[in-house]
Amino acid sequence: VDSDDDYDYLEGDGSYYLEEDQVPAEEPQTAPPSYERARPVAPAATVTRSAVRTISDSESPAVDVTKPIIRPVPASSARVQVVEPKGFNDAQEVGERIKSGQPVIVNLQGVDSDLKRRLIDFCSGLTYAIGGSMSRVSDQVFLLTPANVDVSDEEKDRLAARGLYQK
Repeated sequence: VDSDDDYDYLEGDGSYYLEEDQVPAEEPQTAPPSYERARPVAPAATVTRSAVRTISDSESPAVDVTKPIIRPVPASSARVQVVEPKGFNDAQEVGERIKSGQPVIVNLQGVDSDLKRRLIDFCSGLTYAIGGSMSRVSDQVFLLTPANVDVSDEEKDRLAARGLYQK
């Protein structure tokens, strides 16, 4: 008598076969033929003009990019802020003032040479990044101005009286 261990289950038709028997090859399965009728395809949607209108180069107003735009400076920031840094952390104050549109004098007199070099590099990069300017106005004294901000002659006179600006 054959034991149950000698039989394997044949998946698909639910029957068993002996291990030494030949396993029947699976028949290829094909999908049943489709009895559906072909559906008509809707015609492609017609493209209509968009409600969005683009402005061509001939319609756009001409802007003179070579002429700088001078903007008024609020009275609170019209005066030049004088910063005499004691450490590199004071560079943050310079950056905040310049970003707010206020001109800044950086007085590096009495600052050690390593810190002086770092502060000059910082101020140079800062003014370049915002499109401003940096100029030496006295020995170890620099004027940083934001883009499109001019320092008045009266303010320059006030700074000269303090020894921070040479004409």
